[in-house]
Formats: sequence, C-alpha cells, structure tokens
Amino acid sequence: MERSHKQALMAFLLVFSQGAYASGGHEDQVASMLLGLMILFLGAKLGGLLALTCKQPAVLGELFAGIVLGNLPLVGITGFTELGTGDFFSLLSSIGVVLLLFEVGLESSLSEMLRVGGAAAVVAIIGVVAPFLLGYGVGVWLMPDRSIYVHIFIGAALSATSVGITARVLKDLGKLHLQEAKIILGAAVIDDVLGLIILAVVGGMIGSVGQGGGAFSFADLLLITGKAVGFLVLAVALGSRLSTFLFRNGGKLRQEGMWLSLAISYCFFLSYLAHWFGLAPIVGAFAAGLTVDQAGVAKFFPHEKGDLEDHVVYLARFFVPIFFVHTGMGVDLSVLTDSTVVLFGAVLTVAAVLGKQVCGWGVWGTAAKGIDRTLIGIGMIPRGEVGLIFAMYGAELMLNGEPVVDKALYSAIVIMVMLTTLMTPPGLTWALRRTNR
Repeated sequence: MERSHKQALMAFLLVFSQGAYASGGHEDQVASMLLGLMILFLGAKLGGLLALTCKQPAVLGELFAGIVLGNLPLVGITGFTELGTGDFFSLLSSIGVVLLLFEVGLESSLSEMLRVGGAAAVVAIIGVVAPFLLGYGVGVWLMPDRSIYVHIFIGAALSATSVGITARVLKDLGKLHLQEAKIILGAAVIDDVLGLIILAVVGGMIGSVGQGGGAFSFADLLLITGKAVGFLVLAVALGSRLSTFLFRNGGKLRQEGMWLSLAISYCFFLSYLAHWFGLAPIVGAFAAGLTVDQAGVAKFFPHEKGDLEDHVVYLARFFVPIFFVHTGMGVDLSVLTDSTVVLFGAVLTVAAVLGKQVCGWGVWGTAAKGIDRTLIGIGMIPRGEVGLIFAMYGAELMLNGEPVVDKALYSAIVIMVMLTTLMTPPGLTWALRRTNR
C-alpha cells in the first residue's frame, strides 16, 4: 500500500512539473517551483507545529505561515511573491481544497446528512439572509453617499461561507461525527448554491443599469437556480450507483493503486460536473465523497489494505496544507495602515460574526435536542477564499465607470475575511471544550 501511495504522489508531481516546464520552457522555472513547494511545505509544518504547541488546530498555524510569507514584501523581501500569485501554486491550492472536501465527504454519512437536511437548509438560509441584511445596513450607515448597488454587494459579500477551514478543524479534532458538524457541512453546501444565486442576481442588477453587462431577467435566475439544484439532486440520486459501477469494474483489473486512482478520478469528475453546472468544484468533491459507500466498494479490492479514506489521506496531506498556506498569503497586512479602512473592516467583521451566530437558532424542535447552537454559529463564520472571491468579483463589476468595490472597500472586506478566517479555529476549539464534546 505504501508503494502505491508513493507512486500516485510522484505521478501528480510529474504531471504538474511537466505542465510548468512546457509553459515556461526553462529548467530554472521548474527548479523555482520545486523550491517554492519546499518553502510551502516547511512553512505549513512549522506553522502547524507552532499551533499545536499552543494547543490550537494545525490549520491555524498553516494560515499564519501563509500570512507571514505573503507579507514579507512589507519588510523588503520580495522573493516569495510568486508563491501567492503564481498560477502553478494557485492550481495546487485548488486541488488541495477539492481533496479536503472529498476526504470530509468520505468521513460523512449520506443517510445522516439527509437526516439533518431540513435543519441544514434552515441554518443556511438564515446564515445568508441575516449577514446580508446586516452588511447592507453597515453599507448604508458608513457609506451613505454610495450607490444602493454597492450596499447590496456588501451584504452579498457578508453572506458567503467558506467550509474548508471549518471542515479541516473539525476533522483534525475528530469531531466530524457530531450532529452539529453534519448540519454545518450540509448548510455550507446549500450556502454555496445560495451564494452563486446572490452573485448572479447582484451582477445582473448592476448589468441592468447598463454598466456591468447584459440585462438580467427572471428567466436567468430560474436557470441558475435550476442548474444548481439539479446537480445536487443528480449527485445524490445517481452518485452511489455511478461510484459502485466504477469501482466494481475497476476492481476486476487487479492493478496496484487502482482503488486510489478510481477514487480520485471520481472526485475530479464530479468536481468538473459541478463547475459545468455553474457551482464551485468543492461541492462536487464533497458530493463524491458523500456518495461513495466505502464498505460496499471495499469488497471489490480484497488485495488492498485499510479503508479508501486511508489511501486518499496520503494525497490530501500533500495538497491540503498548500491550500491553507496559499489562502493565508492572500491576506495583505498593509491595509491596516489606513484607520478608516480598519474601522470599516472591524464593523463588517462584527456584522459578519453576528449574522452567522443567528443561524444557529435555525435548529429547532426535536432536531435541537442536545445541539450546541453556538458551535454551529462559529462553524459558519469563516469567509476564507469565498469572501475574497466575492471581493474580487465586485472589483471587476463597473457602475457608472467606477468599480463597485473600490480599493478602500476591497481592503475592508479583506480585513473581515482575515479576521473571520483566523478566529474560527480557536473559536471552534473553545466551543467544543466548553461543552466537553
């Protein structure tokens, strides 16, 4: 088994190295990327060790390592800029979060997820509506001279949720089996669908005034919603049959490492389908892990040792830390020099936290028995890379010749993303210890 893991890992490295080599045409470019990988790995491990020493989840240290590397230019060290901006490392980061959600899906139970589906849906809706209204109110209060569309976009940015960080913390702490964890993960998937719709509606509204593109119609809204819901329904209804068919026939080949190869291929296929349907690839990755019956497919590979998850974790340990370090490198500490921006960012952060805390009260009735609403609220707080995507999208939208999200507003949103991302790991740890979970 160990040999197959190493072969798979080397195959991935070879593919990416060859791709980078072909695009640049120079050996020094490949060498620079290898050096960059070494720096990312060492930074992730040292940061994780520091966090564990402080009795915090390792992911917090990986984020901190990324923040340090990303802000070295502030002290005159510019040699690491490519790590945060290069397409190669961005690609590795994207694969990392896809594998993370696939691994989380494997550890989750489809039947149990469906059992908390109603509660997760209510949590997701409240977790979108409450931050949206609070963000809109903050925009009206602190930026009264700006367009209503800017205020709407601020609300949209606050409604986002990044499940990657919460999923990693719960996994590291061995708490994915908790009812609250299942509700959080289910709500996060629904949040992604709602976030897609909100972005489309806001972009369409701005486009309808003649500055952001074509006019937006109710038919466009129905199309986007139908594609998003359609993918989730198809993934749940057909995913188990598709994965069983794939593993049954793949097991007949009796080739070493086939189990892992088929699993990753299935994950990437559903991730691509999610993208094709207009959703984030991580939704497809989570659906892939959720619809694989590990006990059922294991009988097709009697020569393999351990569970499927044991095989996937080797690749995940390679790619996932890159995602968190890369996410941390997107935080620009130079925005802290502007007191106005800092104040706006702080107010946005308070609104972002309160908005997600409210969603914990979406669990009621018999489903609320023994549920820690505070834990759910904290788990929904981080905006992470999703919040940055919202900010970058707003910076590209034009209204009356000006970007909807200017530099000052972008910096304030970055502060909010940074704070909500960093407070979640220790917040979850505190919430779990508070109830001795």
